[in-house]
Amino acid sequence: MTHQFNPTILREYDIRGIVGDTLTEADAYALGRGYAALACEEGACRIAVGRDGRSHSVMLEAALVRGLNEGGVDVMTVGEGPSPMLYFATYYLDVDGGIQVTGSHNPADYNGFKMLLKSRSVFGEEIQDLGRRCAEGNWSEGTGTIEEIDVSAAYIDRLVEDFAGGDFRVGWDAGNGAAGPILDRLVDRLPGQHFTIFTDIDGSFPNHHPDPTVEANLEDLKRLVADKNLDFGIAFDGDGDRIGAVDGKGRVIWGDQLMMILAEQVLREIPGATIIADVKASQILFDRIAELGGKPLMWKTGHSLIKSKMKETGAPLAGEMSGHIFFKHRWYGFDDALYAAVRLIEAVSQSGKSLTEIMDAMPQSVATPEMRFPVEESRKFAIVDEVLERLADEGAAVDPTDGARVNSSDGWWLLRASNTQDVLVGRAEARDEAALERLLAQLDAQLAKSGVKRTEGAH
Repeated sequence: MTHQFNPTILREYDIRGIVGDTLTEADAYALGRGYAALACEEGACRIAVGRDGRSHSVMLEAALVRGLNEGGVDVMTVGEGPSPMLYFATYYLDVDGGIQVTGSHNPADYNGFKMLLKSRSVFGEEIQDLGRRCAEGNWSEGTGTIEEIDVSAAYIDRLVEDFAGGDFRVGWDAGNGAAGPILDRLVDRLPGQHFTIFTDIDGSFPNHHPDPTVEANLEDLKRLVADKNLDFGIAFDGDGDRIGAVDGKGRVIWGDQLMMILAEQVLREIPGATIIADVKASQILFDRIAELGGKPLMWKTGHSLIKSKMKETGAPLAGEMSGHIFFKHRWYGFDDALYAAVRLIEAVSQSGKSLTEIMDAMPQSVATPEMRFPVEESRKFAIVDEVLERLADEGAAVDPTDGARVNSSDGWWLLRASNTQDVLVGRAEARDEAALERLLAQLDAQLAKSGVKRTEGAH
């Protein structure tokens, strides 16, 4: 027996597609067989499996587990919950790896799989190898077992185990994602007053799209903070591994700004440490890390890529503009928005200032939010290659770590291909509005040469 995946679902750091179109129940079963074969070769006989709250996650999980069992792997199912709870389970339980069924921050018709094995993320070439294994039918055979276990109480205990923050009035928006029920229990364990919205899991996401990196999705949280006169607000994505935040004035605290706040606390305890941020992060963040005595490192976007770089460098903290925050300091090194929220409360408490005062004092630049340009899946990487080639011919100053980050006297602009959606991602940062417009004109010109137009309102 063999199985051919739609190649578009074999992403750089996970498997993800549209259910019933590019991703099917048969894919989930085949993935179980392929992963089981990979695991068995490494002597990994037992793994944990979890799922998010999407309507099709139960079906995909059942097919995945059947494939794992028939490949000879024993499965411990941890049930419905955020991806970080599954990651935690791989440390807490006697298992060799884990798979979370999740569509993350994508629309309701998407789903997919995030995979870990032997304390590493399965990504990049290993995902392509899984595709080849399944196409060749290179599978293991066996009869695995299934055991259900609830790790939620242990996970929440661990989240607050060494908490050292103070009393705040905080608003929380779970966005009807998988973190909601855990959040309701977590806030009962924290000091201060807490006001939660949309904590019931609903895979149709009836209130707003579960992606806190898009400002429009934070309107309900801003309203809650304003109506209740709260100190700040925190939001999560669909599977609880991305954090978003607003201060007491309702200003969005972007991922790189969160990193500036969190890095100060970490560097106080580990002077000189390497702190990693992705290519979309502000230059102000890298400068601030250096100012605090740390070693800033710019790296590729993507949770698996960041986690691997953290292991390589020993970095205690890393983060992305997309709100993935990775703590190795006092944690496990994986991206966990619930834990990042706990650490944010700590960092604000230890600063002796309000989060609004911290935001008021931050260095200012003029920057766009993350801009997304829809393109055909088959074109997105090719367009970036075309842009890089033209920039090389023009003699531009380009950092090709992940896409094209172009530096000039005005500031910088970035164009890269998303690994999770059919979009190109852009961002620019400058010293003033006039410089920003010049940078965006350069970006527009490159997009136009490859047949893409920046949509109105993207800046």
